[in-house]
Amino acid sequence: MSHVRLSNVTKKFGTVTAVDALNLEIAKGECFSMLGPSGCGKTTTLRMVAGFEDLSAGEIYVADRLISSPQRNYYLPPEKRNFGMVFQAFAVWPHLSVYENVAFPLRIRNFSADEIDKRTKDALRSTNLLREADNSPANLSGGGKQRVALARALAINPDVMLLDEPLSSLDPHLREEMRFEIKDLQKKYGFSIIYVTHDQSEAMALSDRILVMKSGIVQQIDTPFNVYNQPANKFVFSFIGLSNFIDVEQSNGQFFVSGENIILPEDLLPKGELQSQLRLSLASRPSEIDFVSATEVGALPGVVKRKAFLGEIVDYQVRVGTQEVRIQKGRREMGPEINELCYLKFARHFWYGND
Repeated sequence: MSHVRLSNVTKKFGTVTAVDALNLEIAKGECFSMLGPSGCGKTTTLRMVAGFEDLSAGEIYVADRLISSPQRNYYLPPEKRNFGMVFQAFAVWPHLSVYENVAFPLRIRNFSADEIDKRTKDALRSTNLLREADNSPANLSGGGKQRVALARALAINPDVMLLDEPLSSLDPHLREEMRFEIKDLQKKYGFSIIYVTHDQSEAMALSDRILVMKSGIVQQIDTPFNVYNQPANKFVFSFIGLSNFIDVEQSNGQFFVSGENIILPEDLLPKGELQSQLRLSLASRPSEIDFVSATEVGALPGVVKRKAFLGEIVDYQVRVGTQEVRIQKGRREMGPEINELCYLKFARHFWYGND
């Protein structure tokens, strides 16, 4: 059963449609992430759920409770929705102690002194901040400040936690540490999470499901595994993970690398209705292309133009005709050198029509 439900939710800013007839159901205890380029509508969607933006059309429910509906002229204010909210900016008050930062939303809800103390200390304990209770948040690291924001959101025992790029201001090590802490807190408290992020690895690590959005329109909603391995379209493939696209043309029933006399081998050819298209894109992940010997049947020739050691992987840029392909192999695998002729075999690939 859905816990948060969006029905035909639309948001327009003048003549611009930021979110277009979005239908979405999020289960109780689910971590649901929204991914997409800047301006795609993901933060606007989160703000409509939070109550910071009015809907142009549609309805939003939490469980069976209606919280927003312009057609019914109904709007539940943010402070009555019982949502925790954590922003990209830490949004802590430097003139208040860590304890008072967390206690503040409970005070404005008129909880008793004993209940405020209990909830505040529980939230600080859950975020490893109890020893910092009397300190100023100004003395904490970025990760510490974000823990204060998390503790403040946890203290109200939220039905839903709304996270708007909460880790993007942190360095990579802290970001990785905090993403696991958020997941642990979700398991402990059982709330649903709606998470907006640009960081694909963050979404993959945290999410039960991911929504990929473009120009206010849903492109795919699925598990992280399926979004990565079974992308719904070319945009999703290009947006999630590293991607290669080789432009291909068809002439007299044969498929060539565009602008070159390089014929594609039979095991690479498109299937079904794509066979009739004259211009196509051959797509593959950098990790799913292998270097093979010159005698390998069906291999594409190329020349290595760049080779970069990145620790656990070696990143290659290979020119196939006039186009460039990125390949990543483990550091222990022997690979060609710069300016060396090489041959490529696609372990896995996709075909997309060129719009």
